[in-house]
Amino acid sequence: MFYHPIQIGSLSLDGNLFLAPVAGYTDRAFRSICIEQGADFTFTELVSSEALARNPHLYGAENSKTNILRRADNEARYCVQLFGANPDAMFKAAALLEAWRPSAVDVNAGCPVPKVTKTGAGAALMKTPGLLGRIVESVVRASEQFLGGVPVTVKIRSGWDLDSLSYATAAIAAVEAGAAMVSLHSRTRAQVYTGKSDWSLIADLVSRIRVPVVGSGDLYSAHDAERMFRETGCAALMFARGALGNPFIFAETRALLTGLPWVRPSVAERLETCFRQLMLLTRDAGEKIACREMRKQFCAYTRGIERGAEMRNRLTHAETIDDYREILDWILTGESGIGGANGEGRSDSEGAEEAGGGDTG
Repeated sequence: MFYHPIQIGSLSLDGNLFLAPVAGYTDRAFRSICIEQGADFTFTELVSSEALARNPHLYGAENSKTNILRRADNEARYCVQLFGANPDAMFKAAALLEAWRPSAVDVNAGCPVPKVTKTGAGAALMKTPGLLGRIVESVVRASEQFLGGVPVTVKIRSGWDLDSLSYATAAIAAVEAGAAMVSLHSRTRAQVYTGKSDWSLIADLVSRIRVPVVGSGDLYSAHDAERMFRETGCAALMFARGALGNPFIFAETRALLTGLPWVRPSVAERLETCFRQLMLLTRDAGEKIACREMRKQFCAYTRGIERGAEMRNRLTHAETIDDYREILDWILTGESGIGGANGEGRSDSEGAEEAGGGDTG
């Protein structure tokens, strides 16, 4: 009843479980792992339209090993998320995406980080729905002219603060400008990632607009996902912090929603998956950068494992692939006190909120 195909403008997807754009986490290595685990659609980290428009050579596939625009090898469909407050820059940046052939382009109207909002972009657009509409219109125009008319989507928050819940006005402005889907993280910018996400706002938005609404916020388990579908009627949902260190949440959720069996991965399976992610990132960014970037990912994967704090202390000092191999061998031989390769701690969803990172919407 809840897991089903979804149509986003001209884009057809087989399922409705998405990986949200998460700054500092959703590089193509992590997206690849999430796709293996059943993610139906994935989003890049947010990309500055001003930076892309001014210096497109810095984003060229041939010139940057850390290029966040590149599609993963197993990523049949993916969405590039842009942020900015200048419609002209957003048009130019969207037009430049032609080389990457994205399946959709997402406009970020939800990032709460000050360095983004002080420019009028991200969640600051929740205060200027008219500007958001003009930005969406410019990206739609770029898509029609350069990208083959791929759908343009928008990710918003519920508002700037509790005194200005502008989600409905912003969503309607975006849809009237041509947005084919709206994702709502039902927290305000003032909340950042604290407090609770108000899912009733997602349900309200579903009743107000004709395009698919994607729910986001406080999704840390498969049961959370089922409850969001049931309570809001959203067409799809996206996991953000709940997927960090736990890409298995996609397979678990799909199994729950379709009535299929699912076996929680062992500690060994979890760590082997993370090590494979390290190797994928090494291929893109080189060993030095990958080993540094993967420290936080390994810390997230080890949440819930007995004596995890001791493991994470060692992981945060890993400099090479061999360092990671040595630490994982130490964990899996039982010397860490977890009871061997099949030892289990808390469920993956427990402590997921502690993993850090914030979705860009």
